[in-house]
Amino acid sequence: MPPAKRVKSSADARSNAASAGRPTTDDLEGDSEFATLARQHWLKTSKKTAKVKVKNDVLKREIWDSLEKENFPLKSLLVLEGLQTLESYLWPGYGEDSSNYHVLLIILILNAKRRERLDTWSIFSDRPADFSDLFRRALSMSLDSSLSWTVRTHVLLFIIHAFQSLDCTIVRKECAPLVSISIWHNLSTEEKRDALLETDAHLRKAWRASAKRYDAADDAMKARLRFERSWLYTSVLEFLSLLYSGNGKQEQVLYCERFVEFLTDLQSQLPTRRYVNTLLQDVHVLPALTLSPMYNDEDNSLLRDLCALFSHYTYFTVDDQTGVQHNRQEAYERHCAGLAKLQRTALKHFKEKLTVLALSNYASIDKRGELEGLLEPLTDEEVEQLSSLLGLRTSYPESAKLPVDRRFLTEVLLSTFERRKTFQETARELSVLPSEVTLFERSLSRTDHYDGSRPLALPKLNLQYLSVGDFLWRALVLFRCESFYAIRRDIEDVVTRLKPESRQSGDTVFTGFSKMALPIAKPAILEVVPPKVGDDKPSLVRAEVTIDLRRLTGNVRREWESLRPDDVIFLLAVDATKAKKVANGGGPLTDGEKLGLVSVRAAEIIQVIDDSGRAIRDANAYFEGHRRGNTRRIQLRLDAKLYRQDTEGKRNVYEGVNLLVRRSGRENNFKPVLESIRDLTLSDVPLASWLHEVFLGYGDPAGATYKQLPNRIKRIDYRDTFLDWQHLISSLPGKIVEPSDDVSGSFGPPYVLENVEKPAEETAVSKPSKKRRRDAEPALIAEVETLKVSTYKPPNNGPYPVDAPKLNTVRFTPTQIEAIISGTQPGLTVIVGPPGTGKTDVATQIINNIYHNFPEQRTLLIAHSNQALNQLFAKIVALDIDERHLLRLGHGEEELDTEVSGSFSKHGRVESFLENRDRYLQEVNRLAASIGAPGAHGNSAETAGYFNKVYVQPAWAKFRDVAQDENVSGEDLVRAFPFHYYFADAPQPLFPPSGSGTREQVLEVAVGCYRHVAKIFEELADVLPFEILRRDRDKQNYLLTSEARIVAMTSTHAAMRRHEIASLGFRYDNVVMEEAAQITEVENFIPLCMQKPAKDGADSPLKRVVLCGDHFQNSPVIQSLAFRNYANLEQSLFSRLVRLGVPTINLDQQGRARPSISSLYRWRYPTLGDLPHTKEAEEFRRANAGFKYDYQFIDVGDYKGRGETEPTPHFVQNLGEAEYAVAIYQYMRLLGYPREKISILATYAGQRALIKDVLQHRCGKSPVFGLPKVVTTVDKYQGEQNDYIILSLTRTSRVGYLRDIRRLTVALSRARLGLYILGRREVFESCYELKEAFELLLKRPDKLTLVTGELYPTGRSQLAGTGEEEEVPGEAVMQSVEHIGQYVFEMTTTKIKQLRAERGLPGEEVPVVPLTITAPTGPGDEEDEEDQEGAGGRVVEGFEAEEEE
Repeated sequence: MPPAKRVKSSADARSNAASAGRPTTDDLEGDSEFATLARQHWLKTSKKTAKVKVKNDVLKREIWDSLEKENFPLKSLLVLEGLQTLESYLWPGYGEDSSNYHVLLIILILNAKRRERLDTWSIFSDRPADFSDLFRRALSMSLDSSLSWTVRTHVLLFIIHAFQSLDCTIVRKECAPLVSISIWHNLSTEEKRDALLETDAHLRKAWRASAKRYDAADDAMKARLRFERSWLYTSVLEFLSLLYSGNGKQEQVLYCERFVEFLTDLQSQLPTRRYVNTLLQDVHVLPALTLSPMYNDEDNSLLRDLCALFSHYTYFTVDDQTGVQHNRQEAYERHCAGLAKLQRTALKHFKEKLTVLALSNYASIDKRGELEGLLEPLTDEEVEQLSSLLGLRTSYPESAKLPVDRRFLTEVLLSTFERRKTFQETARELSVLPSEVTLFERSLSRTDHYDGSRPLALPKLNLQYLSVGDFLWRALVLFRCESFYAIRRDIEDVVTRLKPESRQSGDTVFTGFSKMALPIAKPAILEVVPPKVGDDKPSLVRAEVTIDLRRLTGNVRREWESLRPDDVIFLLAVDATKAKKVANGGGPLTDGEKLGLVSVRAAEIIQVIDDSGRAIRDANAYFEGHRRGNTRRIQLRLDAKLYRQDTEGKRNVYEGVNLLVRRSGRENNFKPVLESIRDLTLSDVPLASWLHEVFLGYGDPAGATYKQLPNRIKRIDYRDTFLDWQHLISSLPGKIVEPSDDVSGSFGPPYVLENVEKPAEETAVSKPSKKRRRDAEPALIAEVETLKVSTYKPPNNGPYPVDAPKLNTVRFTPTQIEAIISGTQPGLTVIVGPPGTGKTDVATQIINNIYHNFPEQRTLLIAHSNQALNQLFAKIVALDIDERHLLRLGHGEEELDTEVSGSFSKHGRVESFLENRDRYLQEVNRLAASIGAPGAHGNSAETAGYFNKVYVQPAWAKFRDVAQDENVSGEDLVRAFPFHYYFADAPQPLFPPSGSGTREQVLEVAVGCYRHVAKIFEELADVLPFEILRRDRDKQNYLLTSEARIVAMTSTHAAMRRHEIASLGFRYDNVVMEEAAQITEVENFIPLCMQKPAKDGADSPLKRVVLCGDHFQNSPVIQSLAFRNYANLEQSLFSRLVRLGVPTINLDQQGRARPSISSLYRWRYPTLGDLPHTKEAEEFRRANAGFKYDYQFIDVGDYKGRGETEPTPHFVQNLGEAEYAVAIYQYMRLLGYPREKISILATYAGQRALIKDVLQHRCGKSPVFGLPKVVTTVDKYQGEQNDYIILSLTRTSRVGYLRDIRRLTVALSRARLGLYILGRREVFESCYELKEAFELLLKRPDKLTLVTGELYPTGRSQLAGTGEEEEVPGEAVMQSVEHIGQYVFEMTTTKIKQLRAERGLPGEEVPVVPLTITAPTGPGDEEDEEDQEGAGGRVVEGFEAEEEE
């Protein structure tokens, strides 16, 4: 029997789930109406080959009527979706003769799947003909006037989803004809169409091809083609008719909102916009919309906001055919050309009435008011005549019911010729600092309650963009909204916790407490600097506030004392009397006013001053040497634009400020990031030309790969990439590998590979045939690459062990080698790395190859987190890369665990240079003494340079002169060597013993010794600028711009510091991005544009972009459901490129986990195999001591009558699973497992907090147990691993966010040797999306099976397969939480008695730790910041709490 699915909960904190509800286990497996129906008709035991027969009366009476009666509630649709109605019944039973109800139910359930972010289209892929029929019927139904507007809205939503999925082949095939050039048959006149076709030869060619296809079609196909080319036009006319003839019912308004969303989607991607924009402007959709009664109804504000977004894209300054974005000057010239045409027409045909219009300058007639006044002399007929002469449509079919009168035509003329702001001008006006107006504006408030039922006036991140500027504008708007959304929620939380109350005097007092806010007196304005020339706002407004810290506890006080310059804080005016207006019959209040919030002003900290008047620059250093006072004066930089508006108004905003609010540092970096995005939006973005089209999503997806680029490098030294000849041959399957002409046979590394180009006569043997089948084999043979391999003798770098290069020891797999070769070549490389496949090793080797092959190039390393960056950086340090060329920007470098000395931050690198200088100067003194050179040569790098030129180089030149004489023997060369005494401390003998070494061997040693000496002076030459520069900042900037060749930073740091870094003239050639699939698209983009464009307009110097990631694991974390699901803000560049079909290199051998554990997620990666050591190494072959199985799903029932609890919203906990997880950990520790090899993971922040509490209670003070290495959430553990993982799934009522299989993949792939999963079997076992993994998990017993009498490590071998049939001596099955608790308690008692006996202590009764603990009711205000993430969904690095409804 096919299992019913569990439904993912994915609603926001404030969605309407309370009313709509979410399906539970009872809905899917109980006696509900739909569950009973499913068991009767499609969830019944039957042969898989049996043909599904759909009963129309069941569809109509049992399903459709029930849904229609309740107006298609989301919960019912989700229940049907969870019961596999689509997969097991509707689609298998679909055919040409299926009823309309059948089609509509498919549409409804598909929309529900899309709403839940589930896989939508793959189910249709094996029956494209049936899907085509289904899609045609959906298109027809969208025009069916017999259907209600509600049903037609659902059909329209299905079409919207289709046009958002153009990466799916079967969907694209159906959508493309609807927006092809054939829709130009519906233009107002043939003359207008012909004029458009003449502007571009490609348009004429496309039009002829369309006509030819129509003429060659049969009658049925002609009817279909006519329907396709008229569908959009007919839909638009019906939409216009509804705008004017509708009665304003909610269902009609919703349809219109969805239709405007649909038109906006069409206009926002070039493939759909190319011909659609011309048609929509010809039909005058925007003028008609803005004049309609529905648009002007004050209740329809969402429709107006959607219309504004539609208008933005309709008039976006881009060439619809070529996709070239017009700059400001080009846009203005096109605007002027239109005005010139208007003036010529006016002068020729209406000279008497429009002379002023015809002779005016452009600036005086491109504004609505002036132009409307100049058109007033015309009669109604003349207005219509003028419109016709200008090529504007003046008539519509009667079905449109559109009043084409003077008002309408005047609006058409005004909208056609008025000058609009460009998107850059719009972006420039957007403030990056919030106020109470922007925080509580209606468009942002709608995102609070987003549940997918209505659209939002937000741009979407699509598969393709109109231009780079368009992408940046969308990113700016969305990131700004998302940041303001998070700020508003934090402010609301703070004010709610503070509990403001009004006294009789009218003053507001705060009776509660929040660690993120302090009451203050009104700020003092210290200075207002006059505006700069040409500006209307002050250039600086400086204010000061005073805070009192005396009542704060240690941790909270420390956080307030950590405020730094450039931090953003918020000044709030809270008036508790405002909230009383509702009770007193006052007007409607905004959400802010309901809290008593009057105003919000953001300000940047300039400096913090203590009570003695001293500025605190480094809080930690300051408090180490000074007494801490209780007051701080904080000088602030206010928003100058808002300050000007505030002071011009009637009320003084700053008089009422009484509260200072801060946010945690990691959440509060929005301002510099927004400024970086805005700066890029306003500038000419220097994106490399070879990457431009692929980034936008057009052209050949493979066009940016190295095989397609003209600058492919023919010959590359791969150094230590290949370990031996066999490794080389096996790593290049399908390629012809030949030794070069100067060598024969096999030989050892290093290897230099040279691509052999085939002669022209070989590559053009015959004209290619159109018949692919006939030419398939010859084409494959021709594509086989031939590589010539040569080698060389690595140079001798000196006699000391430190001079030996550090070599790679990883035996890379063929796909890893393919990735390394691609990454070393110029172009775009996309590497998909499943868990444990060595993405970091591959990225490191690419960087190593670039470093040595292209010493003049610089590489930028980007990662999502400090942790990932440090892992990558630590591996780079271990390779043969000079540490003076490494630089780590941002926080986190202090966590680097490397053997090399010194920090890799800017400050640490400067210090390291100076320390190295001292060491090398000592070597210079020693060298000078060894050759008898008098003087203070080691005083500085400068004097050392002179010493090198005067003494060392001449001495070496004299030796080279001797060596050039072929008659000089090896012994003579040894005697002539000038540095014998200097190398006296090197391993001896320095030269081959007398008579045993050849002349060449002696010369090689001598040259190596000189390289060692020369390196000293090279290092000192690099240090010289640091001696000359005096300011630390100058030294650090020189390091970044001139010395470092590998610069590493997080994506967030790059976004925050982009302007600062670019302004220094920082240049780089390569970008390597780790965890690219976890980084938002704009943060993927910014590192590609961190250098200023060349003044001569030259192309960007960027040569390589390497993206490493895994789109099958977690996506970027976005707090708001609206921004995540509707605007698609969680999209990464990595995942979009994969969707676009950009060639990827899929790593296919994992070396992390046992094969049995990797099988749990192998179904996500069809080609994933296991490296030999996972089957052969002893640690993988050995069983886990005390456990029968290496992995097991453990069914945990209710504990004390309870399963999951949710003490506060989104803070999900399960005490039974927490106790079970800790009991397993205690059991493992009693057997001797090292605690650092065990990690405990939870799927929710609330469960993590509960497990920590239980651990602290049971293990925190016990030396027997200690605490595990990590207790965290699944999302935060991505990229990490440990030998043994204990995983708590937490949920007992529904699957929750784990239905997103990307997160399940992360959860299952963290363990190397042992994985023990705690969960509720009945909830997870039948989830459709998870069935591949749970079918494997549940082949084993669902009760934890222990093996008694073993200690860690055991000598027992791990069972093969599921091991169900094999018995292990000493098996013990744990039946419940209480059972394992008692078992562990008895073991602990025995262990403690044993320890006491070993130490000779008297036996005493061991105190009993009862198996109970009080679960926390939720994160408190005083709670540790890490645990605070679960409160109110404020999740930044963990997705879990926000995901659930």
